[in-house]
Amino acid sequence: MAEKRDYYEVLGVDKKASKEEVKKAYRKLAKKHHPDLNKDDTKAAEEKFKEVSEAYEVLADDEKKNLYDSYGHAGVQNNFGGGGGGGFNWSDFTHYNDISDIFGGGGGGGSIFDMFFGGGGGGRRARRNGPARGSDLRYDIEMSLEIADEGIEKVINIPRNVQCDGCKGTGSADGTTPNACNTCGGSGQVKSVQRRGYSQFISINACPACQGKGQVIEKPCEKCNGAGKYRKTGKISIKIPPGSDTGTRLRLAGEGEAGSRGGPPGDLYIIVHVLPHERFSRDGRHLYTETNISYPEAALGAEIDVHTLSGKASMKVPPGTQPGAILRLRGKGVNSLGGRGRGDLHVKINVEVPKKMSRDEKKLLKELDRLKKKIKS
Repeated sequence: MAEKRDYYEVLGVDKKASKEEVKKAYRKLAKKHHPDLNKDDTKAAEEKFKEVSEAYEVLADDEKKNLYDSYGHAGVQNNFGGGGGGGFNWSDFTHYNDISDIFGGGGGGGSIFDMFFGGGGGGRRARRNGPARGSDLRYDIEMSLEIADEGIEKVINIPRNVQCDGCKGTGSADGTTPNACNTCGGSGQVKSVQRRGYSQFISINACPACQGKGQVIEKPCEKCNGAGKYRKTGKISIKIPPGSDTGTRLRLAGEGEAGSRGGPPGDLYIIVHVLPHERFSRDGRHLYTETNISYPEAALGAEIDVHTLSGKASMKVPPGTQPGAILRLRGKGVNSLGGRGRGDLHVKINVEVPKKMSRDEKKLLKELDRLKKKIKS
């Protein structure tokens, strides 16, 4: 059996470290080595986590720490019930529904998990029977490239749960208040324990009597039937900014679902989808298109009209332009999101080769071909 490491070495603290320093070191290491956060090597992480937890159990307790400082591991080996050689009794932590349940959570105070993930005094997780924030909502909106370029303001209809104005969200009829659940004592959770040999299986679930709320409404509000909120379709004005693209996301704070038990409402997220355009493709604020010109225009140069989002614009084609060349019209792309100018329009040049020609056209082309051959020779 491997020799135990010094507890101070395990936590990386000095013997004169304060309780706060010990706690801080434990938080960091417990988070780093927790098995549920190290799926690639759960077994190694579990061993590290056991070691860190065992060290903390001793060094955070004045009595155990004094025994350890005086007698080493022998002074505290009976405190862990690991059988034989001492050590941390990991068998108490065999099965849980939630990673945070490993460290408690049904008794009202903050769990150790809450503590080292940000907490103390109740931790990050809200009490089940306390105020709960409402859910966020998503609304997808489609629009043409032209509208996305210019932006738009419109009113949309959003079905959502709103706080009941009859009971102010409590769910109880006017003049009454909810009572603490007798089954769970107001915690919203019930714990069941099963023993199998030396192992102990603990399962913590939402209370079936109050559905995890911790409260029971004796006299429900007639308007919302005790829910504290009801379904309603409301009108909301939204503003899609110029230059929006597929994936542009707008957040409207407080326009989501109503919260529970006095909690704040969620948010509404508007997701933009720009429909494909028959003429233009888009890359950020730049647009891309194609246009056809004749062989003489490509050879001699020309001034042609090309389509843009706002109509036609004139573009110069330099003499000797080759098929596939890309010309640019500055400022004829899409508005930049946030109002920082416009992108450019990139035009790919296709040189048309006529399939049918008149006798005079053929005569001219033959003469041109003869002259080119004469020049080369």
